[in-house]
Amino acid sequence: MELVYRPRRLRRKEALRRMVRETVLTPADFIYPLFAVPGKGVRQEVEAMPGVARLSPDLLVEEAKAAWDLGVPAVLLFGLPRSKDETGSEAASPQGAVQQAVRALKKALPELVVITDVCLCGYTSHGHCGVVQRGEVDNDATCELLGEIALSHAQAGADLVAPSDMMDGRVGAIREALDERGFEMVGILAYAVKYASAFYGPFREAAESAPKYGDRRGYQMDPANVREAMREATLDVEEGADIIMVKPALPYLDIISQLAGEFDLPIAAYQVSGEYSMIKAAAARGWLDETAALLEALTAIKRAGADLILTYFAKEAAALVGRR
Repeated sequence: MELVYRPRRLRRKEALRRMVRETVLTPADFIYPLFAVPGKGVRQEVEAMPGVARLSPDLLVEEAKAAWDLGVPAVLLFGLPRSKDETGSEAASPQGAVQQAVRALKKALPELVVITDVCLCGYTSHGHCGVVQRGEVDNDATCELLGEIALSHAQAGADLVAPSDMMDGRVGAIREALDERGFEMVGILAYAVKYASAFYGPFREAAESAPKYGDRRGYQMDPANVREAMREATLDVEEGADIIMVKPALPYLDIISQLAGEFDLPIAAYQVSGEYSMIKAAAARGWLDETAALLEALTAIKRAGADLILTYFAKEAAALVGRR
């Protein structure tokens, strides 16, 4: 039989494969999540996430600069407080770890895009993402507090705020709070589609944010649902989100793809702690090639339709793709 076309012709050499590659990673694709803690000279390694540490603002600036020098344009900041209470009051403090880190980053690296996570789980004594009333998270009271937190981040100099709580109406509440105080140009990267996932475990160690009782399935999404993801994303867009995000990434490539086909806003995807730690753990046992696995996973996320990828591999990946 005579073959009309042989696809293998274009796979014979690495140079040929590069020339016809459909999905190409660049350092500009990545957002680097970092954990800010109070103090100076503080580095606390996260056991469940090899290579990741909680950092005081001074050391966090050094880590962000290392990523910036590799071409990574943005960081996402999570904060840990000095103390916790029922309402997470330290989250909006001008002297909080995130607010201090934002100011330090904007002074040292003014062109770096600084994004801040807006949530209460790491600040509340109970570990839930909002104010708990009669055993349940009070949606509307929480939205009001989220607006105050986002405002404190904007006042410190954040370029984008990223609400991750999954309260109904929180994007609109944050947009209103920012606009009323003259921060119309601060954008919102909304955790629009955040599933109640088993892949968050290592992060909860890093951020010390595990709930003390119950779980978060009452506000985070059911992993079985697709149509609901479209509804959630639509609501966030209507309320003023500038970027919409899917979390986690790799188990939800179908959701990323559907959002990319439905919306004309930038789509972000979060390669979460469990995705990171699985690769790290398997590589440490010699069960897979870490470099090949992380690049394959990140390529799959971008191929599905993500314009931006939040990943703890940002530095390693940027170094790898920047020299290919």
